Amino acid sequence: MVTVLVVDDSDFMRRRCISLLEELGHETVQASDGLQAVQRYKLLRPNVVLMDITMPNVDGLTALRQIMAIDPSANVAMVTAIDQQGVVIEAMKAGAKAIVVKPYEPDKIKAAIEKLAA
Repeated sequence: MVTVLVVDDSDFMRRRCISLLEELGHETVQASDGLQAVQRYKLLRPNVVLMDITMPNVDGLTALRQIMAIDPSANVAMVTAIDQQGVVIEAMKAGAKAIVVKPYEPDKIKAAIEKLAA
């Protein structure tokens, strides 16, 4: 079983992603912004993190950098509603191992989790 930390400021999007992950048999933990994500990562050390880029308080790129500083081997996939080339490149340079474009589609989520949990 893979534990996935789902980070998104949209309650609806978080619930949708969690529902998909749980249908695939994964355990989930959630956070509503980058600050909570970093705190929960430190505490729980999930196998995979699915994190939105655009969030209030602490954005996804900042949280990604903080998580990678804690654990350079962290498996983080960044989620974006818009396929922004510059942001995607910045996320990959900061340590993201995958990019998932919203809306969450079961096949894309499944592929990202399988890639990162392998």
